[in-house]
Amino acid sequence: MAGRSDDRDGISRRRFLRVAAAAGGSAVAGHALAQDAALQSLIDQNQQNDLGQGFDSGLRTITMPQASLPTLSPATVQHTEQAIHRYEGIISRGGWPEVARADRMRLGARNPGVVALRQRLIAAGDLDANAGVSDIYDSYVEAAVRRFQARHGLNADGVVHAQTLKALNIPAAARLAQLRANLVRLRSMSGNLGNRFVVCNIPAARIEAIEGGVAVSRHTAVVGKPDRPSPDISSKIVEVNFNPFWTVPVSIVRRDLIPKMQAEPDYLVKNHIRIFDPRGNELTPAQINWYSEEATNYMFKQDPGDFNSLGSLRINFPSKHGVYMHDTPLKNLFGEDMRFHSSGCVRVQNVRELVNWLLTETPNWSRQEIDQVIKSGERKDAKVAKPVPLYWVYVTAWATPDGVVQFRDDIYNRDGLGPLVTTSPG
Repeated sequence: MAGRSDDRDGISRRRFLRVAAAAGGSAVAGHALAQDAALQSLIDQNQQNDLGQGFDSGLRTITMPQASLPTLSPATVQHTEQAIHRYEGIISRGGWPEVARADRMRLGARNPGVVALRQRLIAAGDLDANAGVSDIYDSYVEAAVRRFQARHGLNADGVVHAQTLKALNIPAAARLAQLRANLVRLRSMSGNLGNRFVVCNIPAARIEAIEGGVAVSRHTAVVGKPDRPSPDISSKIVEVNFNPFWTVPVSIVRRDLIPKMQAEPDYLVKNHIRIFDPRGNELTPAQINWYSEEATNYMFKQDPGDFNSLGSLRINFPSKHGVYMHDTPLKNLFGEDMRFHSSGCVRVQNVRELVNWLLTETPNWSRQEIDQVIKSGERKDAKVAKPVPLYWVYVTAWATPDGVVQFRDDIYNRDGLGPLVTTSPG
């Protein structure tokens, strides 16, 4: 009977691991035979090492980041201070090893580089030390890589891609310096931010709607390019524009529109952008010399519609920088790890959900009414009944009460560490 039980256990492990390999994106028919050998090695190793229910229970103490915990709170300061002590300890123990580049660093693979990968993940607390240091990329390693990716704002697919590898190989001393630099920022923002407020963390390209100390919604964002950075902001959201016009800023006319018209003379017509002189008279593109600065003397206005650069919604707040938050027709950008494409304004994924929350206390703007106005294409504005505090901040390292330490690229080089803490290509 015991033998049959062992056989069933082996079959169960084999079936589980094959399903897990498929979930990791490696169950392509052409690779099945090659995977079987690696998976069988993993099964045998797990049986030899007796990694059973107790080991699984231990790994459950290593959690993924909790979505409801806000980036800015008094608790963030306290836990970032604790993270600094943890990283000082990591450095005193020798830091972590460099992970070599390898072709196959995914579930089911066998590679000498997995040993260093395990050591790296164990050092930072993403993988339980009981997982061992074999060269098999098993389901525990994949889960640890996913957690590491989530902590660093990367697509959590459990595969060691180029950007994940770069993040893994940033030295522990650099991460400690990052935590110390950001603790100063966090302390300056730990005051009373309000019961309801919105935070855009620029390096994370992420927006949080906070209510009662809880992040009630999170939104992926697209923020300013390094040469056109989004500024730090402390303001209040006062208005929402539905189906807005877009008036092209002079800086974009000079840097983008003039070169675009030189290359594509029909660009304005195709994108429904009209030209007006200072008296409000409409001009045609042919009336302007595009090989001069003449165009900067005119107003360029894009009509509302699906093609509009602001999409269907714009969120306004007082700012000396002339920036705002808005929808976008380019939804594909939200799927990228590096979302630094704008000229300073912030594009918001699922912006309708954020607007619905902003207008919760504003009469005559229920979710149904919001949807109807957007669908109609009609130009309308909604004044926010109780202006909502807004903060655009620059935080590249912080820790939350769940014990998770988060890092993001220092995309604007404000941490003073140069390219050392940047994983972006180039």
